[in-house]
Amino acid sequence: MTIVHNLGFPRIGARRELKFALEAYWKGASSREALHAVGAGLRQRHWQQQAGLDLVPVGDFSFYDQVLDMSFMLGNLPQRVQDFHGDALDNYFRVARGRSADQHAACCGGVAAGEMTKWFDTNYHYIVPEFSAATEFKLDAARLLAQLAEARAQGVKAKPVLVGPVTYLGLGKAKDDSDKLALLPSLLSAYAQLLDTLAEQGVEWVQIDEPLLVTELAQDWQHAFNLAYHQLKACRVKILVATYFGQLQDNLYLLANLPVAGVHVDAINGHDDIRPLLNLLPDHKVLSLGVINGRNIWKTDLNRLLDWLEPLAERLGNRLWIAPSCSLLHVPVDLDSEQQLDAGVKSWLAFALQKLDELQVLAKALREGRAAARAELDANAAALAARRASPRVHNRAVQQAVAAIDAQLGRRHSGYATRAAAQSVHLKLPAYPTTTIGSFPQTADIRRARSEFKAGRLDAAGYAHAMQAEIARSVREQEALGLDVLVHGEAERNDMVEYFGEQLDGYAFSQFGWVQSYGSRCVKPPILFGDISRPQAMTVEWISYAQSLTAKPMKGMLTGPVTMLNWSFVRDDQPRAVSCKQLALAIRAEVLDLERAGVRVIQIDEAALREGLPLRKSQWQDYLNWAVEAFRISANGVRDQTQIHTHMCYSEFNDIIAAIADMDADVITIETSRSDMELLDAFDHFNYPNGIGPGVYDIHSPNIPTREHIVQLMRKAAGRVPAARLWINPDCGLKTRQWAEVLPALANMVAAARSCAPRPELTSPPIQRKIVISFTLEEGFDALRTCCSDVPDDDLHTRGRAGRRRLPRAGRRLHRHLA
Repeated sequence: MTIVHNLGFPRIGARRELKFALEAYWKGASSREALHAVGAGLRQRHWQQQAGLDLVPVGDFSFYDQVLDMSFMLGNLPQRVQDFHGDALDNYFRVARGRSADQHAACCGGVAAGEMTKWFDTNYHYIVPEFSAATEFKLDAARLLAQLAEARAQGVKAKPVLVGPVTYLGLGKAKDDSDKLALLPSLLSAYAQLLDTLAEQGVEWVQIDEPLLVTELAQDWQHAFNLAYHQLKACRVKILVATYFGQLQDNLYLLANLPVAGVHVDAINGHDDIRPLLNLLPDHKVLSLGVINGRNIWKTDLNRLLDWLEPLAERLGNRLWIAPSCSLLHVPVDLDSEQQLDAGVKSWLAFALQKLDELQVLAKALREGRAAARAELDANAAALAARRASPRVHNRAVQQAVAAIDAQLGRRHSGYATRAAAQSVHLKLPAYPTTTIGSFPQTADIRRARSEFKAGRLDAAGYAHAMQAEIARSVREQEALGLDVLVHGEAERNDMVEYFGEQLDGYAFSQFGWVQSYGSRCVKPPILFGDISRPQAMTVEWISYAQSLTAKPMKGMLTGPVTMLNWSFVRDDQPRAVSCKQLALAIRAEVLDLERAGVRVIQIDEAALREGLPLRKSQWQDYLNWAVEAFRISANGVRDQTQIHTHMCYSEFNDIIAAIADMDADVITIETSRSDMELLDAFDHFNYPNGIGPGVYDIHSPNIPTREHIVQLMRKAAGRVPAARLWINPDCGLKTRQWAEVLPALANMVAAARSCAPRPELTSPPIQRKIVISFTLEEGFDALRTCCSDVPDDDLHTRGRAGRRRLPRAGRRLHRHLA
């Protein structure tokens, strides 16, 4: 009989209960006990909602991130938090966000938060494990064992879920020159101890997630998989190795022959793997198929799926398990909560609970025959037929516009050097110009006004007045800080994708379709169900109002087509590239309207460009071709004087730097502060031609960076990127921060930029042999060290109390920099 199970469940709660509990705890407004109580209540509810399954995941609940949970379970804490006092939860949040809770700030302070990056090709962020040659693992399974005991007390048929040892190593970073794989033997000892501990608790099956198997593995990493599971096979539990998000391809034989009791394969993204895997899999192993899409929200074609599954069920018998393709962490909780969603669109969808219902229908049909599930199957077929026939899905004018796209649409009039000269004359920006990424804090007043407007208790004029007041505040604060290129603060925007999707035809919106991005940060992806068009301008009125308040340049802020695509629930009935080009044409129209309104700096965020990459490098180029083309279509209709910016979040882009250069944005801003400018390694081997703003302020942490810390980061950047092309900016938008954090952080950022910029009086005629300069110790020496970052310290000589310094061998380099 076919077994039905789940790989993981959304943990934030149908009403984002976990988000609000976390933020109350961090603010000191609730206790640790209250936070734990919310967690226990959510786990109990989620287990009840999965009660019809044969096996239910346990250990998938987390207060922040499952990879960080694994680090703490293994005792792999960064050195900087090992000596802090307090319980494990305090240290846990210190690694996650740089600080535990406000009420502990006086005694514990803050530390550097753990680096955060995307979980494979999803919009979920994990905390990167840190390793060194001295790393030791010491098991602490208390959290998992406590959740297992809770589940058992509620009668749950528990299947503990773990991040696999090889994937855990693969996702982490060595903080020294050590080889991560050298840690595998000691890591496996901790895993073996954990599995034996679970066996002692009566656990039969353990799910070990190894999504690294769907990537291209070097031979030593393939060997690591064999070594790991040959060592763990002695443990007294049955292991289900779970892969997802992609194709196994050349790792098929490796997975099929691992000495484990069963394997899970993503039959959505890796459908072509199944037939050859059946021929490789030993007769005693369970094959779990991920047949329901765990990352998108469209109904499954159950009749078509049964046509494929029934022969497999007959062949495999009780060795066939069915499940979602991956954890349901990536979809909203319950479609039944949606009372305002368009009824037609709603009938085409399935959220997490509805996906589990689909699994039960499949199991019923496989166990008892299709006749036993006829009513459910007929209803499913009718909904799918209605979607295919809907005139709301297809727009002939949009399809014709996409067909008419040619190469000229994606080209700027002139090359970067010509454009940069024209923009310099027009914008008159100083060296190291400062800006922010776009958003400012979404205050309680902003959220209240938006809520009142949506509820009909505040009219359009009242809402516009409230938003204009917030925009004016943002402009005043930026002018007081001395920023060079301003933003309007995005007070009117609920989300960088949803805001635009609400104004485009072809999108629909849920009320409670929240998905966790990281920690307490949740997003509500819009639903891209049809052909996309832009009925009218979306941002021009707001940006024009902001520009009217200042003589400084005001950036127009847009979300790019690739990010709109990757951060939406995208239709599955046409290629993603086609949907992306439709979005590009809509954004292009907005860019041109902004330019006509007099906006001369326009930022088109492509925060999600990299996360759309296929997991195998051999498949990257096709994606990059159409993704870069879409950006260029959206950006490149403007005149040379108009400066185009783009922004990318947590993008490990060293290996796609050529494609990013091909986007030809005048300025790119990137997140680099958490990685200590590590992302700029790409510039050691690639001469990036345009302007770049490496982030110097980690906006995902409440910690306020010092001026000295920012100067240090700028020096690292100036060592790799010509100073004339460097911008200074935060890592990302500031909507999740508080004004009390933002203002001092930005003040430090501006002060750092000014201290590093060359002083006007230094622009004298060439000095042939030496240069003697007077300046304050605090400002001038920092500037010279930035300009001459590769000059040895002993080449800098101090002379006299006034701070007069002499650079006998660095003079020529300084002159070249100033020139």
